[in-house]
Amino acid sequence: MDCGIFTSKTVLLFLSLVFWAAGAALAYVGAYMLRSYDNFDHFIQDKYTLIPAAIIIGVSVVMFIFGLVGCCATLRESKVGLSFFFLIIMLIFAAEVAALVFSFIYQGKISGDLERSMNNVFMKYDGQNAETRAVDYLQTEVQCCGVRNYTSWSNTTWFASHNNTVPLSCCKNRTSTQCTGRLDQPDLLNVEGCEAKLDIFLQGVLGYAMLVILGFAIIKFFGMLSVCVITCKTGGRRSGYQPLYA
Repeated sequence: MDCGIFTSKTVLLFLSLVFWAAGAALAYVGAYMLRSYDNFDHFIQDKYTLIPAAIIIGVSVVMFIFGLVGCCATLRESKVGLSFFFLIIMLIFAAEVAALVFSFIYQGKISGDLERSMNNVFMKYDGQNAETRAVDYLQTEVQCCGVRNYTSWSNTTWFASHNNTVPLSCCKNRTSTQCTGRLDQPDLLNVEGCEAKLDIFLQGVLGYAMLVILGFAIIKFFGMLSVCVITCKTGGRRSGYQPLYA
């Protein structure tokens, strides 16, 4: 068998298997992004930051279906099947590039909008509402206090109406009776601000997703090249079925 054909077939068969594995991996990445953003949705006003995650999940569903198409088309060297497979790869490649572009765009917007939206949520903190639960969850999970630091609470209505104290979710040990939320007890409080920590976390989630997308996009690129090699050589020298191992 022609070395170029054999290599290209091997690449495409490998790519078909990668389609199934990648579909599962991308579905996990998309779900992880949605879950991560959903945990802190009160602090993210721009819902368009979820577009990359939606694209990733959509791509993963398509990849499960078309992995089988690529495998059958490659083994039979079907021009119609390979052309269809090439179109699929190209569309998914374009979707992954679009997801990368959106990720780059919203990576910069996260930092710009985060402080303003967080200030709004912290100002609504009253100990009972949905914003309260969101802030307590954030401060407990990320081990932070206030927007910029623990003194940021001094600008809120909660601080003024509760004897100049911060919520107990700022305490390093919430079960400790020594921590009363007073600012003169910095050794008992998480003094770092939540904005910087949440920004690092969200940027990390987005960066992780971008690396995964880039890796699969590179694989798709080589897959398209392999389809071109097989269709060009089979069109110029032969037609019909030829097994992978001659």
